[in-house]
Amino acid sequence: MTAHPDESNCECHWGSAEDLAQLKVADVELDLDLLRRTWRATDWTDKASVLRRILPQLASALVSGRIEPFFGMESVGLAFALGGWQLWPAEQARSVEEFLRAWWAYTLTDPHPVVPAHDLLVLCAEASGTLSPWLDAWEALSSAVADGHLAQAAEQWEYDLLGDQLPWSAWEDEEGMCAELTAWLVRHAPARLSAHGAPDDLLHRIRLLGVTGADRWDDPHWPGHRY
Repeated sequence: MTAHPDESNCECHWGSAEDLAQLKVADVELDLDLLRRTWRATDWTDKASVLRRILPQLASALVSGRIEPFFGMESVGLAFALGGWQLWPAEQARSVEEFLRAWWAYTLTDPHPVVPAHDLLVLCAEASGTLSPWLDAWEALSSAVADGHLAQAAEQWEYDLLGDQLPWSAWEDEEGMCAELTAWLVRHAPARLSAHGAPDDLLHRIRLLGVTGADRWDDPHWPGHRY
C-alpha cells in the first residue's frame, strides 16, 4: 500500500520531499524517525492511505517496544482512529482488529510485556472507540498474570478515577469511558486484587470508586488525594 499520489505535508514541520516520496512507494522500510513523524501527524489529507502504508512496520515496531509516544499510548490509538480502519474493506479491517486482539490477548498472559497492559488498553480503546471488548477479554481471563496486570493498572488509574477523571485523554466519549472503567473496576477488581495479595490501601481506593459525594471524601480510608 502507498500514500495517495497527491498527499503532501509541510516541509518545515513534518519532513522533506524525499521523506514524502518514500510514503508513495510500497514496501520501502522507513527509518524510525520518519515512521514516528508519519504516525504522529494528524493533518494528512488521506489519513487512511497513510496509515495503510505504514501499518505493517508500525505494528512490528509497537510490539517490539520501539514506539515511545510522548503523550502516552492514546496518541497511537488516535493515529489508528484517524485512519478510519473500521471503514476499510472487510479483509483489511479484519486484519487490524485481529492484530489488536491478538496483541491484547498475548499481553494479558505475558508476565513482563513490552507494553504494560494498562497502556495497551488505552491504545486499543482509542483505536477502536470502545473499552468493552478489551475489558471483557480481561475479565474472562482468570490467571495470576492477568491479575498482576490488573493490580498494576489499578495503581496507575485510581488517582484519576477517584477524581472522576479518565486516566488518559480520550479522543471521544471521555465521560462515558470513565464511567465504564470505574464501574468495571468496582464490580470486577476487588476479588481478583484480594486474591493477588494487593495491599489493603489499594483495595480501599478501589472500593471508594463505588462511593459518591461526601461519603467518598469523608471515608476514613480516603487517601488524601488533592485535585
